[in-house]
Amino acid sequence: MRVKAVWTRIRRLYRNSRISQKLFLAFSLMIAIPAIIVSFLFIRTQESQLYKDAMATGASHVSRLEEQLRSRLAVLENASSTALTQKAFVDFIHSDMQADGLRLVKFRQNQYEQMHNIIQSYDLVSQISFYVDNPGLHEIWPEIYRYDRFWPQDYWMSLREEGGAGYRLFSLQDDGQTLSYYRLVRLQGQSSRRPTVMEIRAAHSEFFSSVLEETEGHFFSVVMDGSDPSRRVYNGSHVFALNAGEELDGILGRVHGKLDALQQGSPVKVRAGDQLYYALYRYIAPLDAYVIDIASHQDLMKGPRSWYLLVTAIAACVLLMMLLLVSYMTRRIFRRLEMVLASMRKVRRGQLDAKIHTGLGENEPGDEIDFVAVSYNSMLDEIQRLMTQVVDKQLIAKNAQLHSLHSQINSHFLYNALESIRMRAEVERQPAIAGALVSLGALLRYSMQWRGDTVNLGDELANIESYIRFINFMEGSGFELRAELPPEVLRYPIPKMCLQPIVENAVHHASPPGGSVTIEMNVKVENNLMLLIDIRDNGTGIDRDTLSRLQEALADNADRPITASRNGLGLENVHKRLQLHYGEGCGLAIDSVPGAYTCVTIRLPWEQVSLGGW
Repeated sequence: MRVKAVWTRIRRLYRNSRISQKLFLAFSLMIAIPAIIVSFLFIRTQESQLYKDAMATGASHVSRLEEQLRSRLAVLENASSTALTQKAFVDFIHSDMQADGLRLVKFRQNQYEQMHNIIQSYDLVSQISFYVDNPGLHEIWPEIYRYDRFWPQDYWMSLREEGGAGYRLFSLQDDGQTLSYYRLVRLQGQSSRRPTVMEIRAAHSEFFSSVLEETEGHFFSVVMDGSDPSRRVYNGSHVFALNAGEELDGILGRVHGKLDALQQGSPVKVRAGDQLYYALYRYIAPLDAYVIDIASHQDLMKGPRSWYLLVTAIAACVLLMMLLLVSYMTRRIFRRLEMVLASMRKVRRGQLDAKIHTGLGENEPGDEIDFVAVSYNSMLDEIQRLMTQVVDKQLIAKNAQLHSLHSQINSHFLYNALESIRMRAEVERQPAIAGALVSLGALLRYSMQWRGDTVNLGDELANIESYIRFINFMEGSGFELRAELPPEVLRYPIPKMCLQPIVENAVHHASPPGGSVTIEMNVKVENNLMLLIDIRDNGTGIDRDTLSRLQEALADNADRPITASRNGLGLENVHKRLQLHYGEGCGLAIDSVPGAYTCVTIRLPWEQVSLGGW
């Protein structure tokens, strides 16, 4: 209710404001709203394009990181394969190393030194270790250990299920910043023991150097374990991590919850607090880890967001300049409009000669206000002419009323005369003449008494019956009228004298010489909307040319007379009268077959619904 009251108050203020103030407001809205909308649409377009470019850049960066990490994994696998090619080294660590000291010295100088050189040839490898289930093993070098030193003891089963090799983002033996590659070393004749496990370690600082060295940029790179979000590798000195602070763990946890190895092409959106973050990622199956690039929506859109203020400021300046110009122009325009208002005030006080001086030459059109002034002066002249015309019409109406009263007096005299003749005919036993006089009197009374534009269909039908009786008396003809209509239709109002001209046409044009004609009248309701009255005779019909001209005249809206001798004179007048009264959907339609019949259909609007489906 309060909003409605405020809105009503605003509408009242606007309605009572001066036109200059309304134009001022309209021009303001015309300038401000399009400018702001276009500016915001432009900025939104730039934001959308910036988002697409950022996502493309992030996806490219993630792909490069993935390729780099996969190539480094391949380096570890190559180092593993190279180390296992040293069969003498592998055989010796599975033999009894305590049996002969001389063999141990030779092993140190040959096989061990070769293995050590292999390790040093791979910059990415920080250490290689063998865990051997051998009671005769000497742990005198950091590359060789008893299997009891390996944890967990049953990890070799997991390696066997994974195909004999596997990666760990964080090493099993050392939970520090080290990635490890584990591989089973199976030897013949050793099936009763636990298989030897070879471990190749790579420091995170070397293996993930491309991730840990980045400190700036919109995207923050993270390598995250596929099953444990707390096990991750990232640069804590990155701008993103510093800005996130304590919320970093929550952001990374939400991102990890939406990662899916099967849908790694589309970016992930997460919200932490009031910030929105985008994450692009790739799944590295051998490592069971995700390489992820995360960016803040606020950081990506920092540029376009600053444009909002700039565009708004520019729009405000342009708006102010336009408003000043509009204000100046409207003041000049409405000085002339004030002259029109002053003249209107004089006319309201009765000074119809208070015309507006435009100062235009004879052939000068002027602008819109000049056109209003010229039209206003012409209106004053027309008002004076119409006032004179109204006075003349009032005089004519008075004369018409007097003439109507005189006609009524004459009609009463004529009715009394006919009644006297009828009584005389009955006295002299002339019933036919008396009946004809009754019919003629009914016809005259019906045609002369106009109490309104419409009559009941029953009254119109009674007048037609009187007409048929009188015609049969006058011409000795055998015309017959058949009209069995429901009582509801007899009460239906129709325009007076709209049926009689049709019956007269049937009487004068349908009867063959010396013959008789039967006229049937039927009614029906079409779609419960239109009342159709069919007046059909079985007379001579109408020839095709005359029927075509008559149908064209009924279909044409132009006012032109019908001049054919047997085309039904008066039908067009009835047709146009019905259309003027009810509209173009109503009126007459005619159809005829020479030598068979003629049917005229009257279409009237049906406003009663109580007749049902008769």
